[in-house]
Order: sequence, then C-alpha cells, then structure tokens
Amino acid sequence: MSGRKGSPEAENSPHRAGGRRATGRRTGQGNDRRPDITDGTDGTDISDGRSTARARKKPKRSTKEKVLWATAGCTALAVLGGAGLYYRLNSNINTFDGDALSKDRPEAAAPDAQGRTPVNVLLIGSDSRGNGNSDLGGGGDGGARSDTAILLHVYADHKHAVGISIPRDSLVTLPPCKLPNGRWTKEQTNAMFNSAFSVGDSEQGNPACTQNAVEKLTNLRVDHTIVVDFNGFASMTKAVGGVEVCLPNDIHEGDLNPNLGHKGKLLFPKGKQKVEGQAALDYVRVRHGIGDGSDIGRTKRQQAFMSSLIKEVKSRGMDPTTLLPLADAATRSLTVDPGLGSAAKLLSFAMELKDVDLHDIKFLTVPWRYEGPRVALVHPDVDQLWAALKADRTIDGQDASAPAEAGSGTAPSAAPVAAAAAPAPTPTPAPDTKAAEIKATEVKVSVLNSTGETGLGGRAAETVKGAGYTVTGVGNAVGKPRSTTVVEYGTGERTAAEAVAKLFPGATVQPGGRGVSVVLGHDFAAANPAGPAASAPAGAATAPAPLPTSVSGAARSADDDPCANLSYG
Repeated sequence: MSGRKGSPEAENSPHRAGGRRATGRRTGQGNDRRPDITDGTDGTDISDGRSTARARKKPKRSTKEKVLWATAGCTALAVLGGAGLYYRLNSNINTFDGDALSKDRPEAAAPDAQGRTPVNVLLIGSDSRGNGNSDLGGGGDGGARSDTAILLHVYADHKHAVGISIPRDSLVTLPPCKLPNGRWTKEQTNAMFNSAFSVGDSEQGNPACTQNAVEKLTNLRVDHTIVVDFNGFASMTKAVGGVEVCLPNDIHEGDLNPNLGHKGKLLFPKGKQKVEGQAALDYVRVRHGIGDGSDIGRTKRQQAFMSSLIKEVKSRGMDPTTLLPLADAATRSLTVDPGLGSAAKLLSFAMELKDVDLHDIKFLTVPWRYEGPRVALVHPDVDQLWAALKADRTIDGQDASAPAEAGSGTAPSAAPVAAAAAPAPTPTPAPDTKAAEIKATEVKVSVLNSTGETGLGGRAAETVKGAGYTVTGVGNAVGKPRSTTVVEYGTGERTAAEAVAKLFPGATVQPGGRGVSVVLGHDFAAANPAGPAASAPAGAATAPAPLPTSVSGAARSADDDPCANLSYG
C-alpha cells in the first residue's frame, strides 16, 4: 500500500517525515533547521550559497541601535521585575478582620487649615510559635503574645513624629473584643495590656483587640495597625545590612535565658556593635543582666533600636530602591489592617515619613509607676500626653498644625497655655493665711475637664486664678467622665491640694501624678451651668496642659547616641 511504513514508496515520499527532504536537511550543516532551497529542476540543495549571500547583504546595527535595544530590554525587565515584586508583596501581606474593630471608636482627626491630617499607627511585635518563629525563640506555648506595642503619632505637618511605648504589664480597661467564633467578649477592667493580643488564643493573635484597647485608653483614633512577628523583624534587619546598637555591659546566654542555669557564652560585648537577624532579635528581647531586669528597661533598648533602624533606612534614602527590599523582607511576616493591605499603600505611608528629620522623631514611654508586680499609668501625666497628641501638639508644646511663620520653615512655638477668656465667677475667698501663702508662692494647678462640656475647664480655671493660684494649663481628661471633682497631687503637695479642693465644694483629694491637678466632674458642671455670660467666645480653644518636664525630658530622639539612656534602674 502506498505510504505504508517500511515500503520504498513511504521512504521516498515527500510527505513522509524521514523522506528525501529530511535526508537533505540531515546532510546540511550540523543541526541547521533552515528550509530546503532547491534550484527547481533536480532538487539540488543550494541553501548554503544563498544564505551566505544574504549574510553578506545584511546591514550591521550601529552602536547607538545596540544601546537602544539593550536599554529597552533592561527597562522591560525592570518593569516586569517591579510588577513581579509588587505582586509578591501583595500576596505576602495578611490583613486582619476589620469587622473586629470596636463600633464605638474615637472620631478621626480632622484636617488642619492646610488640609493636612495627623496619622496614628499602632506597631505590635508578635511572639508566636507559628510561621517558623519557634526557631527564633517564639513563644513556648500555643497562641500568640505581644510584648511590644508602640503608638506612632505622625503630626499633621509630617515633619514631626513621636512613638509612645505602652508597657506590656500596664493595667488598663479592655473593651469588648471579637473572638474567632464571631462572639464578643465583655469589658474587662484592671487587665494587663498585652492580654488583649491573646484574646481568642489563636496563632495569629488579635491585633483588632489591641487596637480597640489603645483607642479606649487614649481616646485617639488609630488609623493603621501593623503587626510584625519574629521572622519579619529578623528579615528586616538583614535587608538593611544590620543595625547599630549598644550595650551598657556584657550579655551572656544566661541573661537571655535565665532558665539556662549558668552564665553561658558571650552573646554581646559591652559597647557599640552592629546586629542583624537572630542577634538583632536577641538584643531587643533581652531583659535580664541589664539595669533592674524589667520590661521597662527592655522598652528603652527597643526605642534605641528603632531609632538606629530609622537612621539606617534614612541614610540609604527614603525611596523605592531602599524601601522595596525592606518591604519584601517585612511583608513575609506582616499582618496589617485592611487600610494598609497592599504594597502601594505601605510604601505610600513609608514615603510620608521621608521629610521627618531624625531629631524630630521622638520615643518615650507612657508615664508609669509600679503597682506591685504590674504597672499603673500615672495621672494626670498620661491624660496630658494623650490630650497633647489629640491636639497635635509636640511633646515640647509646639502646635504642629499651625502654619509656618513667614520666611520660616518651622512652625512657631506654641502660645502660652491659658484658660478660655470668659468672665470669671466670683472667686472663693482664701481659706486661711497659710493657704494664701501657699497659693501665692508655690502652687501651680492644671485643670482637666472629664465631662466633655465645652467651656467648663475655662470657668474652673478662672475660679482657680481668682483665688490667687497659677494655672499651668486647661485640657480634657482621658477616660470615663467623673461624677465628682477630684484634686490630685504629687509628693509633698497634699496641703496645697487640700487648699485648692476648698474651691470646689464636694471635691475629694487623692494622690496621683505630679503637681496639683483639678479633674472636673459632673458635680461642678451642675453647679456652674453654661450661660451667655459664662460661655467662651466662639472659636476659642483650650490648649492641653503642658507635659511635665520629667516626661518630655525623658524622650529619645532618633539621632541620639545609641549608648545613651538604655535602661531603667
């Protein structure tokens, strides 16, 4: 049969893959796959001659053309590579459930006169055994914990920022939080702050619950939350080539792990050094063998580390070339709120910080004191801190929302804090000569309004000033409204506080914070109703009381010496 395999006809058929044409191709040069070219009469292959002629006629590309083609090729590869990196970053990022955020949240900050808006970002360090973290020293049990929380406030001018560390053992009120099964917990009082992240006992932790707790504590709207686990942290430090740190003394294995039972080998020598990966993680986790061995001391070293990390990134240039590798390292172990759930949004936020000078990036720990084995927050200092951030004032009292002075690139210093200009009620007479002497020479009083009633603080301040005291500031108290007025005092100031309390019938006196502070309750509001004569002028605003220098003076700038202020005790 014609075309049958093995027959002569099949072997010589031009349609048979192994016929004459295939034979002709095989007798060509090497593995040349060019089409057969014949003279059209006897089938003689003359392809070699014609191809050689074509090769001689082919024009050579100029050097300029070669450069253009090479540039185009590199550009195409860069675009494809960039797109691939963005895709990888987006696929790396995990977001938490936005429906788990509280339904009763503080209002978002309003734009200033120039349309600029401050931003609050909650940074959480996660300690969990998931995602390979156990190899880096992650938690020994199931679930996730958080020993690090920093509330970063980026001011409206985007030229100042402050990070507030909240100690893990701080006693706070936890609002209702959503569990993995969809149910909500009940409010808890006097709970440890870091327990919020463990609500639900999941490997991913509960960042929404921690955000709810911070908003409850500060009365500030948290715009974004970022959770970084051990893996992400270690990768970030490698991506920037290491971070410069400092130790006040030698650190050994036994300091990192007290259960070791012996000193162990040297991990960190005293002084400056660069760390990355596991070593960087060990540095920010160590708490024993330095200072008083407390979490507060560890917090100070974490602030020093963050300062050095920011310094390292800014020294390389705050641009995509620097930020993309850093983001690639971080996003492998990153969980964010839905509003930051893309590479573009993360990079956009990072770029907002490029104009912040290192000296204008501050870190401090929320005002605190020990309460047994736990940490209590100090009032009214902590209230003044949150009020300052809400008013977008820097910790040294500047109004970051104020327009720059003509011919100046910086915002003007804040005007002296004063009470709202309102007609003063009839001042209460001084209780006695001794009290009058105290008023005139020693007592400085801040007035905090816990009721939310506009102008009440100004009216109380006029009462205080009319009795001869110096009013250092008027602001809003943070926390639940009080039913009765309280006068708080610091060490050695009880007598002065008792004298001030006599200006507010029914007020109680109790220790707390520094100086003398009047925290107004609803009893004062009821006794001093607002009226045409008592109302503050339209548009008048009360500035928050200035922070005590003991708080503002303890802040670290990102450009500080890495060996300074490293521990408590």
